[in-house]
Amino acid sequence: MEHWRAGGFGLYLHWPFCASKCPYCDFNSHVAATIDQDRWRRAYLAEISRAGAETGGRVLNSVFFGGGTPSLMDPELVAAILGAVRATWPMANDAEITLEANPTSVDSGRFRAYEDAGVNRLSMGIQALNDPDLQRLGRRHTVAEARAAFEIARSCFPRVSFDLIYARQNQSLAGWTAELREALRMAVDHLSLYQLTIEDGTAFGRRHAAGGLRGLPDEDLATDMFLVTQDLLADHGMPAYEISNHARAGDESRHNLIYWRGGDYLGIGPGAHGRLSLGQDRYATDTPTAPQVWLRQVERTGSGEASRERLSREDRASEFLMMGMRLAEGVDLNRFADIAGAPLAAERLRPVEDLGLVAREGDRLIATAAGRPLLNAVLRALLA
Repeated sequence: MEHWRAGGFGLYLHWPFCASKCPYCDFNSHVAATIDQDRWRRAYLAEISRAGAETGGRVLNSVFFGGGTPSLMDPELVAAILGAVRATWPMANDAEITLEANPTSVDSGRFRAYEDAGVNRLSMGIQALNDPDLQRLGRRHTVAEARAAFEIARSCFPRVSFDLIYARQNQSLAGWTAELREALRMAVDHLSLYQLTIEDGTAFGRRHAAGGLRGLPDEDLATDMFLVTQDLLADHGMPAYEISNHARAGDESRHNLIYWRGGDYLGIGPGAHGRLSLGQDRYATDTPTAPQVWLRQVERTGSGEASRERLSREDRASEFLMMGMRLAEGVDLNRFADIAGAPLAAERLRPVEDLGLVAREGDRLIATAAGRPLLNAVLRALLA
């Protein structure tokens, strides 16, 4: 059985450049004074051609331009990439083409051109709805600029999402609740709401290790923020379909669902990861993270891949469970058993089921409302 078909097939393209580096960000993003976009176009098109030779004939469900800040890409570059994509794979009738953007005047001025190129969904990194916190997060826009850019995006694209970060310094539960209500007045169909995590290798990570970054909420307050997020958005018709993502029915991110449902996706660009099923095997692919290293490798060898690792049956089953349990719909236990070669062990399942952290609904296993805030612990138990 080709399990990836149950999840779909997507293409992720990584644009590694940003105008500045946010202090909390551990993504593969870089600040560059000049960018030769023609050179990057040739590399992306070469990689699309190479990937298409292995996967031609598959129906492509989604394309996602991530970063970095893809709204720094010339619209002509986006159009050239999407033209090559359409020439390489048959596209689903409802194919979703997402581009990530920042809400600055520079970025918003490009929105109509991206729509003309074929982008039909915009994901905007707003991150906070008050100016002092935006400054602390290293964002280059104000709340007023974010609102203006969001209104322009709504006029250009049929689907628009935006991100916010909570559990910020000195943030109260009442303050976050008020911010959520403000976000709901703006939101059209989708919101991504992430708890601030302090990652090693970031400016926030270094500051935190040195005893700075005071005023971060404790675990109990962060959990309360998560719970009020779940309740408030569900009450407004945007329930969590995934731990951090909320949408009206039918407006879920189709591209991200490919990840969470165990589909196949190609990763093109520096630092991009992929999952590719060929025959009975499934492979994890990755690429060099340094932009110039990736670029030179594509030019010199004809391939941007750094490695391709065949996943064991155990690894495939663990990944399927870890990704799928993030979803409100949970995982298909029959599909898990087929991937793993055996059903999920009762001695692993029973303790968390008895605690009310997971539940079975027909052939599906889901994390309950009590289990979702403790999902990492639940997964450790199931995968022990």
